[in-house]
Amino acid sequence: MGLITGVFAFLYHLPQIYKWLLKPYYIVSFLLTVAFLVVRKAPGLCEHLATDREDGNSCDFDWREVEILMFLSAIVMMKNRRATFVMTCRPPLYMGPEYIKYFSDKTIDEELQKDGRVTWIVEFYANWSSDCQSFAPIFANLSLKYNCAGLRFGKVDIGRYGEVSQRYKVSTSPLAKQLPSLLLFQGGREVMRRPMVDSKGRAVSWTFNEENIIREFNLNELFQKSKKLNKKQNGFQTEDGSGELQQETSEVEQSTESKKDQ
Repeated sequence: MGLITGVFAFLYHLPQIYKWLLKPYYIVSFLLTVAFLVVRKAPGLCEHLATDREDGNSCDFDWREVEILMFLSAIVMMKNRRATFVMTCRPPLYMGPEYIKYFSDKTIDEELQKDGRVTWIVEFYANWSSDCQSFAPIFANLSLKYNCAGLRFGKVDIGRYGEVSQRYKVSTSPLAKQLPSLLLFQGGREVMRRPMVDSKGRAVSWTFNEENIIREFNLNELFQKSKKLNKKQNGFQTEDGSGELQQETSEVEQSTESKKDQ
């Protein structure tokens, strides 16, 4: 019964597995892995390769190559259990457009508490995490859709700033599986985070896709409230704009006169 359940589960998730595997960096990694094995065993090519075997047979693996392949396969399988091949390439860094502010350990607290009317969605990430790199284009796309004066998007590299990791209780340990983490701040205080963390400090399984983030963080509702806030601010500025402009012009004139006098 368990075997049948596993087979049905595999067939159900098969389209998602194909979508996950059919990416350029996984395809190139698989081709490079197969190319090494083919060249070492191909007649006409393997005779010209160097070898440390005692019998001088360059068409077979020597002990050093076997050790390296076994060690690499063990490391890759431990790091990523979903991998089905020996070598993997990391996803490419996202270099596309985005409306995201990058924080440091000295600026994050100041920016979050600067204006209580602004809602912040902050991603806590690490450059070495492949999950964070895969999530980068999704978070950038959300910032392009929803960023406004009352709803801002930010990122902080807790792999670089360890104090921020401890301050906001986001673990960088691979066993905790808390990377990436999305935290929602309103009035400078944390309102919610995804993924949630259990009593043992491990992240509760949660899928980082655009639909889940929009639903869980109520981005559509937050965006509409932020737009109303922007309209109120613009209306207030237009009503008092004449007096402020006069004050600004007078200050500019005074500053220019003082510079001339100096």
